[in-house]
Amino acid sequence: MDAAVILLVASALFTLILLAKGLRSITQGTIGVVTMFGKYRRILYPGLNFMIPFVERIHRMVSIQNQSMELSFQAITNDQANVYFKAMLLYSVLDQNENTVVNVAFKFIDEGAFRQTMVRTVEGAVRSFVATRKQTEVLSLRGEIVSSVKMHLDPSLESWGYHLIDLQMNDIVFDGPVMESMARVVASQNLLAAAENEGQAMLITKTRQAEAEGNAIRISADADRTAQKLRGEGIALFREEAGKGMSHAVKEMEAAGLDASLILFQMWTEAMKHVAEYGRGNIMFLDGSPNGMEKTFQQMAAMQTLRGVVPGNADPRPQR
Repeated sequence: MDAAVILLVASALFTLILLAKGLRSITQGTIGVVTMFGKYRRILYPGLNFMIPFVERIHRMVSIQNQSMELSFQAITNDQANVYFKAMLLYSVLDQNENTVVNVAFKFIDEGAFRQTMVRTVEGAVRSFVATRKQTEVLSLRGEIVSSVKMHLDPSLESWGYHLIDLQMNDIVFDGPVMESMARVVASQNLLAAAENEGQAMLITKTRQAEAEGNAIRISADADRTAQKLRGEGIALFREEAGKGMSHAVKEMEAAGLDASLILFQMWTEAMKHVAEYGRGNIMFLDGSPNGMEKTFQQMAAMQTLRGVVPGNADPRPQR
């Protein structure tokens, strides 16, 4: 009786040990690949799973999360310049299908072999692209380099069960002398552009000044021409009105039986008075003798006899 109880207890303990040994927990974000006697049998998804103790074992835990990798490598341009790259790869397993997971688990001997292969593939794609370009072109072709690497890398990654999410070229650096020469080229180009901009600004300023001066001269000339025109019209109008007034005065004096030459004498005396008043120190010599006065009256009378007082003309000088 005691032997039977002991056997029963031992069987129960053995069963519990087998059950405990067969239970396996798979964490979220990973998939377990199970083999039996070295041959693939099935996959285990996240959660609590049961495995046949001592027969089934987990060959590999495949992560289905995004993974990253930093790369540092060197390439040579077409004009023999060394270029140093620092890149970052972001990749993951294509999907959670069984075939994909099995492909990832058994394509490479381990994770290290896969990473090494991927690094060498990226380096080869970058070097083959850079070898066809000159050093002055590399810095401006960052996007083209990434596109070329993806084009070469995507087919290989898909055949291994992965896909490339992102590739970033973080740093592209040349040797020290090359960087210094490129900096000098950029500085000289900036100086040249600044000089050209300054020259264009000076040209525009001079052009605007010349245009402004030309406009000012043209406006001034137009104003002078208008003023001269108005002045001439005013003088002509004055002469016309003066002539009309003198003609009317002559007629009135003749009607009154007076000598019209008295008007000329009055004009002559008014003119002499004006000159004496506003002459500013000028000396005038007038012949005030009886002969001189008689001669002056004879000349004024002759002028009236030859021309008369013409309306509209304030200059009653005799024609010669």
